Amino acid sequence: MDYNEAELLAVLLSREVRDGEISACGALSQIPAAGLLLAQALHAPNAELIILNSVFNPFHTSKPFHFLAQRGELGLFFASGIQIDRHGNYNLHQLSPDREKPIARFPGGYGGGLIYYCARRTVVFRTEHTRRSLVEKVDYISAAGSSPPDVLRLGNPSKAITPKANFRFEKDEGLLRLDTIHPPWTLDDIQANTGFDLGLNGPVKATPAPTSEELHTLRQVIRRKMIDSGTYAEWARKSLAGV
Repeated sequence: MDYNEAELLAVLLSREVRDGEISACGALSQIPAAGLLLAQALHAPNAELIILNSVFNPFHTSKPFHFLAQRGELGLFFASGIQIDRHGNYNLHQLSPDREKPIARFPGGYGGGLIYYCARRTVVFRTEHTRRSLVEKVDYISAAGSSPPDVLRLGNPSKAITPKANFRFEKDEGLLRLDTIHPPWTLDDIQANTGFDLGLNGPVKATPAPTSEELHTLRQVIRRKMIDSGTYAEWARKSLAGV
């Protein structure tokens, strides 16, 4: 492969952005930020982007952003978690189901649970694809993939994306199912590194690899844009430069 995992994920996330929608990512979200900017440069010129804690954020505080989501105006949000389970729940709080004796604590969701209910689509991503990150049941539900029918919910997760595969979220079942596999990984690799049932009901296709146009734009245009704007500049300098 002539691209690294960060570039692969940025390209895959960019493909989820739709023209004309408001799409956003949170703070400390380098890969989604690159993906948002790449999408706007290539196929979604009219997408409105919100990259929190950057110059690509029209709000001075988080409150207006959360209000925008509650009004149903947020089309897409990118979220991540320490753990993701087969029900689309993700964990950003702690390891160990015992709240009194956690193995490790993390910063938490900072409004992620609310956004998960309000964004029309949420793509959950993880930079690690192992049995410790993709689990049968998260130790702590920071944000729930599904909710009871009598609970107001404007949107649901749509996909989970990792360096090895794409999963689609089946809303009626409330489950993640393996959708495509990124070459050169195989189905055996995915089964060996996923801690829940893949929900297979037929052949699994290969994920289309990043195109030369996507990689060129990411490395030449988006990398420079992130550096010049101070949007995770050091990360862009190191990560968007090929293998």
